[in-house]
Order: sequence, then structure tokens, then C-alpha cells
Amino acid sequence: MTDVVDRPASQAGRRPAGRTNHPAPAAPAVDVAALGEQLLGKWAHIRRHSRELSGLPELHKTEGLTHTEHRKRTFGQLKYLVENGAVHRAFPASLGGSDDHGGNIAGFEELVTADPSLQIKAGVQWGLFGSAVMHLGTGEHHAKWLPGIMNLDIPGCFAMTETGHGSDVASIATTATFDPAAQEFIIHTPFRAAWKDYIGNAAIDGLGAVVFAQLVTNGVNHGVHAFYVDLRDPETKKFLPGIGGEDDGVKGGLNGIDNGRLHFDNVRIPRTNLLNRYGNVDADGSYTSPIASPGRRFFTMLGTLVQGRVSLDGAAVAASKLALKTAIQYATERRQFNASSHTDEEVLLDYQRHQRRLFTRLATTYAAGFAHEQLLQKFDDVFSGAHDTDEDRQDLETLAAALKPLSTWHALDTLQECREACGGAGFLIENRFASLRADLDVYVTFEGDNTVLLQLVAKRLLADYAKEFRSVDVGVLARYVVSQAAGTAVHRTGLRQVAQFVADTGSVQKAAIALRDEGTQRLLLTDRVQTMVAEAGAALKGTNKLPQQKAAVAFNEHQHELIEAAQAHAELLQWEAFTEALADVQDPGTKRVLTWLRDLFGLSLIEKNLSWYLMNGRLSMQRARTVGDYINRLLVKIRPHALDLVDAFGYGPEHLRAAIATGAEQARQDEARSYFRTQRADGKAPVDEKVLVARQARDAKAPRR
Repeated sequence: MTDVVDRPASQAGRRPAGRTNHPAPAAPAVDVAALGEQLLGKWAHIRRHSRELSGLPELHKTEGLTHTEHRKRTFGQLKYLVENGAVHRAFPASLGGSDDHGGNIAGFEELVTADPSLQIKAGVQWGLFGSAVMHLGTGEHHAKWLPGIMNLDIPGCFAMTETGHGSDVASIATTATFDPAAQEFIIHTPFRAAWKDYIGNAAIDGLGAVVFAQLVTNGVNHGVHAFYVDLRDPETKKFLPGIGGEDDGVKGGLNGIDNGRLHFDNVRIPRTNLLNRYGNVDADGSYTSPIASPGRRFFTMLGTLVQGRVSLDGAAVAASKLALKTAIQYATERRQFNASSHTDEEVLLDYQRHQRRLFTRLATTYAAGFAHEQLLQKFDDVFSGAHDTDEDRQDLETLAAALKPLSTWHALDTLQECREACGGAGFLIENRFASLRADLDVYVTFEGDNTVLLQLVAKRLLADYAKEFRSVDVGVLARYVVSQAAGTAVHRTGLRQVAQFVADTGSVQKAAIALRDEGTQRLLLTDRVQTMVAEAGAALKGTNKLPQQKAAVAFNEHQHELIEAAQAHAELLQWEAFTEALADVQDPGTKRVLTWLRDLFGLSLIEKNLSWYLMNGRLSMQRARTVGDYINRLLVKIRPHALDLVDAFGYGPEHLRAAIATGAEQARQDEARSYFRTQRADGKAPVDEKVLVARQARDAKAPRR
């Protein structure tokens, strides 16, 4: 009986992994180093630097601290980041930064491996507060406040959300009314629901804040604008006159952050504290803006939020990688039940169900990671100015709104499934699943509630659909809904380039000959998005001409289908990103294994939505039955490469910090097996009662002489 899995050459001699029920092929093998380099992406050197910092004990989360102690430790860790040059990358070179917007996000999202509280508190300080001053302010504001923000002399808040209005930023009730006689804005929260809430750094540390309020001048409300407001006396740390607040207290996670509430009682600030890049008030109270449309101006100013969504997308992927590395490592060592041997128990990862629960999530994590790299590149293109048109910004907003929900939901699901896959050991705080899940729980509702974000994506899909079919008659539209075209392609963030395929009579059902075929997967996934959007578009046709109330009712009747379509669209984007990444893989063995993993992702999406494909006639019942079989075959192929695929994530023990990922379980299992082997070898092993009873029964049946 062998103690070690027959593994590809790239894995040979690295670690014992338990016996497997199926022989591993001699090839292909994964080039872990090359794959790891590809996963690091464009900003590999920055990720390495951030991982080096995240691996230091000084930045690690200390479990068991009170929330007061955790907050103090996290604030001290921010200073450590400043001292090690980890916070300045996105800021202007003239102020000591490096104007590297993509690299800045890449570095920040890796901090989740040290402590999610540190990642989010750093994001509040430099990614929201500092970014708002940089992107919404002008050179005068930069010179006045950014140096202190960068070196942490001015800890600050991003005060947008209100108790009464979370995702609906346009309806916030805090006002900033201009007083021309005093050349001041008066910041005021008129009622309790207008208090700024859940604000990071508000309870204790914040000395300043970017406050979002309705700008009122000369009796006209010009909508939401951003204002710099001093909150506390730097010496006493007491609130300044007219400013008050409360501590949000202990939360379900992220207790290293001092979230709190803020309210303002006719607080006066200089006119020049208006961050006036997109809207200015002159001394006489007249309002001017380079953006004439109030709606477009509002969404442009809210563009600062996209940075948070991009970083959450990446941090969620990183957390999923940590969980899978730990769970798969443990599953190659942990043994349970004598399924195929009287003497040796089975390695957990040899069970099909265990492979299903972990490998499908591994495939999704790879897809989400490749999609995030594309999002990060798009973000850098826009914020660096390389590609910064209105359309580019809309595409960035839509892409971030599509991917952030999927990756954050996936992270929670993966952490929970990995926790369960590790049994009772997974529930111990020392193995981090429960702690990480608690900290990441709020990721699905902040920086944009996931459901609301997908609704934004759905509206974009409908808008693109309307553009494509503006001149198409109803008959063609109906044919499009029931019969989709082969070879269709969806735009990166919208539903463009669709109309050319409308008249095509290609049948998805006829094309579905081999579900593992890349073209077939693309066809099925694309078809579902297009059909769902087309059906909703047809149902909502003409609602723009209805009275507001009736139009709202009509939209609400189709809200669920629209959000489902947006999610399907985001999943398609992840699948496309994975497929495009395969083209960059040079090593044949690695490409083959990653293709299996991509197929597993695609087929898992089809299996999840099999009822839709059946009800809409896209797959026959016979073809649908083969999806599960294909998936099971892929699990067997991927099994010998599972450790390589998680090793390529590049996270070491200093990042995992999980006792069950140290090889300790392998040592325990080897000790147990050695003990029982020795017992059997020296004849001292007690006879099992079942064996004794079987012998007695056999002897009783034997003929007597």
C-alpha cells in the first residue's frame, strides 16, 4: 500500500499527500512558478512588496482582542504602512507619490491576508478620504491637505452614507448652504436620519472628513457635492463646536475599525473648502460647473467610489485563495473511513463530493482572479488618463458593479464551504475561516450593496440593448428572443455588437454537441444573457413614455429577472477573462490543466442554471443529463494537480497562519498508520469483534469430520 499519491513530476517529492483511488497521468504537469507569475499580474512587484509586509507579525490580526484594543493596534499598523512606503503610490508625484493607480489598488487588496480591518481602514484613509480630496479637489486642496493625509497627520473620514440613505446617495439630506455675506458654507443635518453613519475613523481617530451634502446657493439645490470639514481638535481629539457623533460599537466583524456616526449643527466652513473640480460657487453665490448635466455631474463625482469597489473585488479573491489553499492542503492529508482498504483510511480529497465542493470553487476563484486583473487594468487606464472618456468611465463603473458582487458573495460561500470541509478543525479560530468570514461579511453590502450594484448593471444592459434595437421591428425582436445566433459576442461591459446577429437562425440546441467545447460554452452562456435582456427589454418597451409611477411599477415587476440577467452577464465576463488568460499560458501542461479548470467553471455555471436551459429549449433532456458526468470526469483530471493550483497563488505560511495547513495533520496521520502497522506486524493487535464473529460463523458452517 503506497503512502504517497502518484503525482506529476512538478509535484514529486514535495510532500506526502495520501493514497488516491485513480492513477494520476504522467502528464500534463503544472509549471507552478510560471503560473504564479501570471496570477500576480501586471503589478507583480507591488503585490510582492505588499505580501512581504502582510507576512510580518506586526501587521497580523491578533485574535481575542477587545474591539478597543483591536482599534488601537490597527491605527498603529497604519503608521507602519506609512513608514514602509506602502500608501503613497496613487498620489501625485509632485507630493511624493508615483501616480500609479492600478499598483496602489493591487498593493492595498493584498493587506486582507494580514488583517481585513487593516485593509479596510487603510482604504478609508487613503482610498476614500485621500482619494476624494485628490480627485474632487484642485491643486490648492492637494497642497493644503494631501501631505497630511499621506503621512497620517490627518486621519480622516469619507462621510457619505446616512442612516436614512445608504445606496441612494442622491437623496441624502445633509445640506451645505452658501452664505455669501460670510463667504462660508453652513453644513447641517436637519434630522436624525440625516446623520452620517457607519463611517470609518469617525468614532475615534478622524480629525477631518470629506462630507457629502446637497449644495444650496441662491435658493437653488445643485445636488450632492463634497466638502472638506475639520472634525476634531488635533490636540484634545474633541469634536469641534457644532459637530457631534456616536460610536457604532462592536460589529459582526472588522472591529479594528472605529466606525461611527457624525452630525452637524449649522457648522460653518470656508467657501474654499468646497472640493470644486466639478462644481464651483463664486463669491457672489453663483454656481458653475464644467459638466452641464446635473445627472452626469453627480455620477462623475461619485466615481471616487469605484476605487473601493475595485479593491473589494481583489481582496475578496485573495481571501478565497487563502481559504482554498488551507482547505485543499488539509484535504490531501486528512484521512477518514476505510472505503477501499481494510487497513488504510481514505484521503478526503479522493472523495468525489469533496472534490466537487472545493474544485468548483477553485475554478470560480481563478475566473474571478483573471476578471479582476482586467478590471484593475481598466481602472488604471481611466485614472491614469490613458483611456479616460465618458464611455471608458461608464464601462469601468459597470464592470466594477458587475464583478464586485460576484467575488464578495463567492468569498463568503468559499470560506463557509472550506470551513465545513475541514470539519471541527475549520471552526477553530486558529484556522481563520470563521474570523475571515466574519470580517468579509460586510463586503457584500458596503461600497455599494451587491443587489443594488447588479441593478445598475441591468440598467446598463437595457440601455445598450435599446441602442442596438432602436430601429428593429417587433417581429425580428421576437425571433431574436426564441432563436439565438452562433458565434455571438457580448461587449466587455455592455450588450453591444448584438444587432448583427439578430436575424441569424442558428440554434443553440443544435450547436450543443460537445459541452466541453469552448465555443459551445461561450454560446450557451452568451445566449442566456442575451435572451434574458431581450425578454426584459421587450416587456419594458415603451415604459419611458409612461408616467413616473407606472414606469416604476413596470420596472419593479421585472426587477428579479433583470438582476438575474446582470449576474449572468457578470459570470460570462469571468468566463471570458479566464478564456483570454489561457491564451497567455505558454507551458502546454499548465494550459491543459487550466483548460480543464475553465471548463469546470463553465459547466458549473450551466449546471447551476440547467432549469433555464431546459425550459427555454437550449438543451435537450438527454444532453442536460451529461453535464454532471462531464463535471465528474473533470474532477478526476484536476485531482492530481490540486496542490499545484493552490500553490500557484503564492501565499506562504506567514499569510495562511492556519494550523491545519502546516503539515501537522500529515504527521498525525503518519503516526497513526505507523502505530497500527506495527501492531499488525508484531501480532499484538487485538482481534476485531466483527472478524471474530465472522470466523465463528464460518467455523460453525464447516463440515465436521
